[in-house]
Amino acid sequence: MTSAPAPEPGPAVPYGTPDAPRIAVRGEAHLEVDPEIARIGITVTARGKDRRSALDDLTRRNTRVIDLVKSYGPAVEHLETGTFSITPELTRHGRGERVRTHHGTVHLTVELSDFTTLGELTTQLADLELTRVDGPWWALRPDSPAHRQARQQAVREAVQRAREYAEALGTTLAALVEIADIGAENARPMPPVPGGMQMTRSYGAPTPQEETAPLNLEPERQHVYAQLNARFTMTPPKL
Repeated sequence: MTSAPAPEPGPAVPYGTPDAPRIAVRGEAHLEVDPEIARIGITVTARGKDRRSALDDLTRRNTRVIDLVKSYGPAVEHLETGTFSITPELTRHGRGERVRTHHGTVHLTVELSDFTTLGELTTQLADLELTRVDGPWWALRPDSPAHRQARQQAVREAVQRAREYAEALGTTLAALVEIADIGAENARPMPPVPGGMQMTRSYGAPTPQEETAPLNLEPERQHVYAQLNARFTMTPPKL
């Protein structure tokens, strides 16, 4: 004798039942906080009549930039080299292909947590020959407490909103059914944006009497968002 197969469970009831009505709400939070880090982009360029002279010049300038950045010690959290290129430039006239000059480029990224140092370093970098500075781009760290604070605030708002709906019906919440994170708790992105600072010096480094006062860079406030969906059951109201 074989036993009958167990019946398959029926589909979940998304809207609850008369004995266990559901409330579905959204919790949202928006915080405005000070940034924790700043990034600047540095582009070092060189030009030479031949590949070797361009490469030697680029190496010298790149080393000078790296030494300057590293001289600020713990204020610099990260220093990274991005792309490097040596490109020949051909003559525009005449027969055949002749190399007129060579262009060399190195891109670097610097991340700082000391904003007092940022203005001074940025100004000194911009005073170097054939060196371009872009930024700063302000941000929070991925593990910043601001992200957790926003998520917790969104949860509290969802609970408060659900309670208000239940109170309007003369009843109370019974249980939490689900919290669904819809992934809106991140800081603003880092890529360059219009209005970012760009500074380039095309000629030799300044003499001491030409030194420029450090830039006064005011940190840009960061916006942190969190959104979630929450579902609760409530005690059946008397309608």
